Amino acid sequence: MTQQNVVVPKSNLNIAITVAVSNSAAIFSTATHKPPSVPVGGGGFMNLAISTKNLLHNLDPNGAAKINSWVDSMRASSPTPAQKCSLSEDQSSWKLQHPSALDMFEQIIKASKGKKIVMFLDYDGTLSPIVDDPDRAFMSDAMRATVRKLARYFPTAIVSGRCRDKVYNFVRLAELYYAGSHGMDIKGPSKGSKYMKGAQSVHFQPASEFLPMINEVYTTLLDKIKSIPGATVEHNKFCVSVHFRCVEQNKWGELAQEVRSVLKQYPKLRLSQGRKVLEIRPTIKWDKGKALEFLLESLGYANCTDVFPVYIGDDRTDEDAFKVLRERGQGFGILVSKSPKDTHASYSLQEPSEVMVFLRQLVEWRKMTLRRQCRLRRELEEMKTSTRK
Repeated sequence: MTQQNVVVPKSNLNIAITVAVSNSAAIFSTATHKPPSVPVGGGGFMNLAISTKNLLHNLDPNGAAKINSWVDSMRASSPTPAQKCSLSEDQSSWKLQHPSALDMFEQIIKASKGKKIVMFLDYDGTLSPIVDDPDRAFMSDAMRATVRKLARYFPTAIVSGRCRDKVYNFVRLAELYYAGSHGMDIKGPSKGSKYMKGAQSVHFQPASEFLPMINEVYTTLLDKIKSIPGATVEHNKFCVSVHFRCVEQNKWGELAQEVRSVLKQYPKLRLSQGRKVLEIRPTIKWDKGKALEFLLESLGYANCTDVFPVYIGDDRTDEDAFKVLRERGQGFGILVSKSPKDTHASYSLQEPSEVMVFLRQLVEWRKMTLRRQCRLRRELEEMKTSTRK
């Protein structure tokens, strides 16, 4: 395998060491995502779950505390009706901190003035609705047409936890950049792109040496969880997703135990959690935030001060990208959620239908801007011609 270099800025590391794996380097870190939260009195927030770091470390050797922690975290991602009511009651205070991107559209446009907008979009829950069967998470024709128009005016990437090929089959737009497996499988447009500036086509897989291990885990988990009704395992190439959306809560402990029994055999893999899904992936320091930075660099915007990245996503794993944008001080993140959540995003949208409205507004604004520029150039040429006469 060809050695691949992953450039990770030192400022983004928490506690990290470089470890040789096969013939390439992998960055290991104890960095974690922020846990979800619910609002409490005074406009503050209370954590609903312990972090992934605490899920995987400093627990008793028999694993009982670990399983309980996993189940607690699974419950946290599935709030009860009472918790949802509490969240709804405090919606207004959360909205003050994370206002609707639709309501703030004019302010967003002003902030991007004179800068190159680059669009990053999650798939599930952002471009398509969340459904019980992950294989049926289809985006609408209207959303596809909107994203196609978006890509005409801005470099556009889909960044998903799904396998890259699977996301491409859902979206079916060859002019986009695709980052699957939480950014561990990145490929540029298959039909060429006007944004590449003559550079070679993008194809980057920083976790290639983990493929045999991921295949083993997938096969083992298929057998382990087949007795748990509603549980499904999805092979996303560089990660394995265990979906529990259709699993009864009294079976979550059993499911967590089965996942743990497999994961403990693979110390180079780690557990993370999304919306109703447990995900097993390599311990390299690579996530959606790193994928965003890599794509910006591929587009020639790595050190540009006039770039304006916009990332829209709905899941915990999108927080890595939101955080990168805050640290860069460029662009902003938009969280897609109907309920208040602890987030690094600056703005919010409630559901995919609002995402589509926002993208359409962005397209219309860009079209009007280009028309205005064209008109001004034409008027300037007419003035020059008149002066010569």
